[in-house]
Amino acid sequence: MKTIRLENGGIVIGSGALEQLKTLDYHRCVVVTGGSSMERTGVLARVQQYLEREGCSVCIHSGVGANPTTEQIEAGLAVMRREEPDLLLAVGGGSAIDAAKIMNLFYEYPELTFENVGSVPLPQKRTKTMFVAVPSTSGTGTEVTAAAVYTDTVRKIKIPVRTPAIRPDLAILDPDLPMTMPASLAAETGMDALTHAIEAYVNHNLDDFTEVICRGSIEGLLNWLPAAVNDSSPKAREQVHYLQCMAGISFANVGLGMVHGIAHSFGGKFGIAHGLANAIILPYVMRYNSRDPKVKEKLERLGRYTGGDVIAQVENLREVLHIPTCFWDVVSEEDFRSNYGPLVEYSLLTGTLANPVSMTYPEMEKVVNAVYYGTPIDW
Repeated sequence: MKTIRLENGGIVIGSGALEQLKTLDYHRCVVVTGGSSMERTGVLARVQQYLEREGCSVCIHSGVGANPTTEQIEAGLAVMRREEPDLLLAVGGGSAIDAAKIMNLFYEYPELTFENVGSVPLPQKRTKTMFVAVPSTSGTGTEVTAAAVYTDTVRKIKIPVRTPAIRPDLAILDPDLPMTMPASLAAETGMDALTHAIEAYVNHNLDDFTEVICRGSIEGLLNWLPAAVNDSSPKAREQVHYLQCMAGISFANVGLGMVHGIAHSFGGKFGIAHGLANAIILPYVMRYNSRDPKVKEKLERLGRYTGGDVIAQVENLREVLHIPTCFWDVVSEEDFRSNYGPLVEYSLLTGTLANPVSMTYPEMEKVVNAVYYGTPIDW
């Protein structure tokens, strides 16, 4: 077990890192988690054991879905207001951690609501609770970022919240936890991490320091993901668990791009898991963005490290991991056509605002149709 110290917290890595919970000082703790997987695999029992203190209380709040909704966050917030914790612990996939981030923000700043969180200046720090994140999947990197995403179930769109106040104080990366992931989930979350690293790499905000982290993440994920998914190799799963965190640091530094804009649109409308949506879209957007001279040069430079055409490598990896090649395989054409206008409109928002190629509605229409029908990006 090793601890990596950061300016605003730290990361504990290594098999058995979950035992770091034994060292935490608290009086009242709320644990936020997702469905039943953490209970079924015994992780929650270990969490409770490690947190056991005389005179201290632990409240488990579960039920956060794959795409956390306003209702799920409100339910968790009610628990926090009742328990008044000085420690918030999020254990599970990226959705549970994202939900906990927003719960914690609203808990400390009760004047914030879903109605105004996107229109008022957000606080930049938090002091009321210690916030610890323990990811059980290997993809989102949310344990080290200052962003979270929730689903507005009325408008059926995904909405990001960004402020340093929601970044966890401590991330615990125990590679024993993602060993329980089924292959399909390991594939989708791993491709999510690869998307983060590649979108950060081609972002025009990229700096020299982040470029090295991005490149290392991309090289490592291309190398380790097949064994992590198809063989459930413990070594590969451990490496991917660390690499996804590096990818999270990368995009936290410089931003994302159009893959996420389109993924948030399709995910919000149809409830598609975020990692799966990113995995489908990624090579299409890479090919589209390569028309930008700077992006093209970056991808060519990256290819010299990874051993060839990076876009072709991503397309091949998607096939090796048994990821669908287009949304035709996931969403009915009737649903696609009946939601077409909002899908295109929402795809222009969130990550697309930072895309290296500026997008117009007509151009986005072409890209959205390409990722749905699987047509080449050749115009």
